[in-house]
Amino acid sequence: MERKNNKKGFTLAELLIVVAIIAVLVAIAIPIFTSQLEKSREATDLANIRSGYAEVVTAYLTGDTSASVEVPLKQTKDSWQTFNGDDSKVYVGSEINSKSTSSGSSSTTGQAQVKGTPKKGGKAVITIDDKEGTVTIECK
Repeated sequence: MERKNNKKGFTLAELLIVVAIIAVLVAIAIPIFTSQLEKSREATDLANIRSGYAEVVTAYLTGDTSASVEVPLKQTKDSWQTFNGDDSKVYVGSEINSKSTSSGSSSTTGQAQVKGTPKKGGKAVITIDDKEGTVTIECK
């Protein structure tokens, strides 16, 4: 009687290589995923701030000159990760109209700049000046 040597399956070395490749892929994917998750939280915060901006402006236009809205922030890291930590680039409002002034700098109209650095567990306070109608957004 002749015995056939039918060995099927993977060797230990092949399995270790597969496990190592999966580990490398996971090590690359986790930081990217957490970064995107934080950016989505910041996008949620900015959308909520825009909603508060609209609420304050609407209240002002209907006669409530002391309108103020507090928006709790959802982000888990301090500062804006989406804007590379540059808080001076965050504007909320209808549009950007850059105009050159006599000093050569540009200004924005129709928008409010988000001032301050957003903090983990912080809030954004949106207020409107009762005389000029200027909206102020401050992160605390």
